[in-house]
Amino acid sequence: MMQRIVECMKNNDLSQLMCAPFNNPTMQQLATDMSTALKNIRTHLNEEETKHQYYENLLNQVDTAVIVCYPDGRTEWMNKPAQRLLGNCNRLPDIIHAALINKQAVVQLSHSPVPAELSVSATHIQLKGKTYWLVSLKNIHTALEHTEMEAWQKLIRVLTHEIMNSITPIISLADTLSERSKSATSTQADSTMQQGLQIIRRRSKGLLEFVENYRKLTRIAPPAKSDIRIKDFFEDLKQLFADPHITFDCPDTPQTWKADRGQMEQVFINLIKNAQEACRDNPSASVSVRAYTSDGQWKFIITDTGEGMLPEVTERIFLPFFTTKPGGSGIGLALCKQITVLHGGQIAVTSEPDKGSTFTLTFPV
Repeated sequence: MMQRIVECMKNNDLSQLMCAPFNNPTMQQLATDMSTALKNIRTHLNEEETKHQYYENLLNQVDTAVIVCYPDGRTEWMNKPAQRLLGNCNRLPDIIHAALINKQAVVQLSHSPVPAELSVSATHIQLKGKTYWLVSLKNIHTALEHTEMEAWQKLIRVLTHEIMNSITPIISLADTLSERSKSATSTQADSTMQQGLQIIRRRSKGLLEFVENYRKLTRIAPPAKSDIRIKDFFEDLKQLFADPHITFDCPDTPQTWKADRGQMEQVFINLIKNAQEACRDNPSASVSVRAYTSDGQWKFIITDTGEGMLPEVTERIFLPFFTTKPGGSGIGLALCKQITVLHGGQIAVTSEPDKGSTFTLTFPV
């Protein structure tokens, strides 16, 4: 019986059941325990194999190249995106290996099957006393191209929509005036022409304003940064908004914020005005503006208890020319975002219908 157990384990056959060679309670119990042990080992190995297949399939489906290699560059395992990027190689390309050693974040890989600009990162792991590198390679050139293409497509859709909305009625009206001027009397023709010209003027003026707004988005000057005391900055904003429902709160600290004061006033005025408008139908609503430092960053929180926004609105709120206001231009928040990014900061919004909105601006100290 013992020899049979050994043969089964040598041949990885863990499906056998042990039978006692003679009728003895102790021997029968031993055979049962051995059968249970083999079954437990078989179950454990099956679970491990299932996990292995699951993780391997998962890593093969992601769009990031993942490689397990030794510190000298010899590869142990590669997922399918890595094989497509580098081919079936036994070693990392020298340029990638050198980037890992020198902690270089980006490399230009021109001799691979697919030329690419790669973001490179690695994590050291220890397995069975050996050191491995878990390397990830991300083709950032493709990602940037995709993002750039999406941005252009959105911009072209907006421009086409706005221009067509203005040009189409102008063309139609011009055709109508031309037809009527042929058959009408001089007095009627003059009157019709005057009305038509007024409409053309209004539509042309609207189109001109749209183009001017677009120019504003593309001609933001680089920020001229200076040291700003937050308390003084908030005091100036208070003078602009003499509204008891708006409160300002900031730490009384000598620490300053380095920013372009004029551009930042433009950002805060825009955000506070939007918050005021969100509260106009609720007399008890309020707006709070507060500032504090956290983790080496200045954080500015502008919160209102107004009407709030739907999720589909918050997703598009910073897109140029997107607006929910009847007379809005749709460039205010887009300008806020551009100015914030030029200062090395970030802007984000959270909102809930009928409960209000919160804009969070983060800048390096």
